[in-house]
Amino acid sequence: MVVIRLARGGAKKRPFYNVVVTDSRSRRDGRFIERVGFYNPVAAGHEEGLRIAHDRVDYWRQHGAKLSDTVSMLVARAAQAAKTPAATAAPVAPAEPATA
Repeated sequence: MVVIRLARGGAKKRPFYNVVVTDSRSRRDGRFIERVGFYNPVAAGHEEGLRIAHDRVDYWRQHGAKLSDTVSMLVARAAQAAKTPAATAAPVAPAEPATA
């Protein structure tokens, strides 16, 4: 069976996870079919903490892949973040015409 799950990377005490499509019999950090995103739980304020290619996740789900519990939560979180505009984006004021 094909599953979409997390594969751990990073240093000790600094986890970094790749969201991968893999055979369920493969080891957690072993061979995978495709990398569809990443999750950085210790991302600082300016770093990107989560990125998931929703089109590739949908493709694999249509072909029978199952999501792990954690990945399903992360996919929902990423979809919610994509729907809401970024809080840090400030509206741009229109430029004033130059007077000569």
